Amino acid sequence: MADKNLSVAFIGTGIMGAPIAGHILDAGYSVRVFTRTKSKAAGLIERGAAWAESAEAAVEDADVVFTMVGYPQEVEEIYLAGDGLLATSKPGAYLIDLTTSSPELARDIAEAAEVSGRHAFDCPVTGGESGAIAGTLTLIVGATERDIEPVREVLECFSSNIFCFGGAGKGQAAKLANQVALASSMVGMADAMAFAQQSGLDLEQIRQMICGGTGKSGAMEQLAPKALDGDYKPGFMVQHFLKDLGLALQVAEEKEIALPGCDTAFTLYDMLDAIGGARLGTQAITLLYQEEADSVAAGLDWSLYTSQHEEDEECGCGCGHDHGHDHECGCGHDHGEDHECCCGHDHGEDHECCGGHGHGEDHECCCGNHGA
Repeated sequence: MADKNLSVAFIGTGIMGAPIAGHILDAGYSVRVFTRTKSKAAGLIERGAAWAESAEAAVEDADVVFTMVGYPQEVEEIYLAGDGLLATSKPGAYLIDLTTSSPELARDIAEAAEVSGRHAFDCPVTGGESGAIAGTLTLIVGATERDIEPVREVLECFSSNIFCFGGAGKGQAAKLANQVALASSMVGMADAMAFAQQSGLDLEQIRQMICGGTGKSGAMEQLAPKALDGDYKPGFMVQHFLKDLGLALQVAEEKEIALPGCDTAFTLYDMLDAIGGARLGTQAITLLYQEEADSVAAGLDWSLYTSQHEEDEECGCGCGHDHGHDHECGCGHDHGEDHECCCGHDHGEDHECCGGHGHGEDHECCCGNHGA
C-alpha cells in the first residue's frame, strides 16, 4: 500500500514533466510544482497541485523531489549551487533526477547528497511523450533495488518498467546506450523511407512490411507514421536528442571507443538543428531527404546551414566539441584536414553529410534538391 502521506515536489513541468507529475497527483500524493513558465503548470494547478514561487520553496517540506529539466548545466545548478536542492531540501529527502544528463554529474550529485544527509539517484526515462501521458515509461535507475524501495510506489505511478543498474551515474550511462541505439534506428528509418520513395514504392506499405520483419524498430513503428503524415510536432525535441547524442559521444571519446551510428546521427541532427529544426520532433530527420518546399513548409531554412558553419570553428565531425589540430571526436579518430569521421565522409570545405551531399555554397541535402 502506497504511503500517500509522502509529500512530493516536482520541478520542470514541460512535455514530459507535466504528465508525469499528473500521474503522481492522480495517485493521491500531495504535489507541489515549480517550473520557469507558470503557464506550463496551469493544468496541474487546476487539478490540485500546489504552486511554488521557486524551486527552493517547492522542496523545503518535500519527502520526495523530482526534477526534469533540459540540460546538464541546469541539473548542476539546481542541485549543486549554494542555494540548490542539496542545501534547501530537508534532510532525509529523496532527490530523483529524471533528466537525461551526464553520468559524471549524477555521481557528483549522489556523493554530495550522501554527505549532506539526503538520498539522490539518477533516473532518466524512455518512452517519449506518449509513454509519459499513458504512465508507461521505462525508468532507468542509477541505484539498487534496495535503494529505491522507499519510493518505489511513487515511481510506479508513471512507469511500466523499472531497471536498476546498481550505482550512481549508471542510470545515465544506460540511458545514453538507449539513445545510441535510437540514433541508428532514426537514421535507418529515414534512409529506408528515402530509398523506398526514390524506388517508387508505397511508403506506408513499406513501413508495414519492415515492421513485420527484422528491420522493425520503435522509430519505424511509432515515428515513421508521423513523418509520413507530415506531423513534426515534438514528442521528443531535436535539440534534446542532439544533447543526448553529444553526451554519448563525449563519453565514447573518454573511453576511446567508436560509435559510427551515433556519430552519423549527430551530424544529421546537428544539420537539422542548424536550419531551424531544434524544436521539431526527432521524426523531422526525414525532412533532410525531402524537396526544399517540404522543408520550408515545416519552417526550415537551408541558407542558415552554410552561414552558421562558415562561422563555426568546429571541424563538423558531429561530436559538438571544439576541434584543435590534435582533437579527437567521439569516434576516436584524429581530425586533421583530411579527416573522415565514422560516417566515412571527408570534413573539409567540401564536406558531405551522411546522405552523401555537399554542404558548400552549392549545398545539396540528402535528396539533392537544395541548391543555393
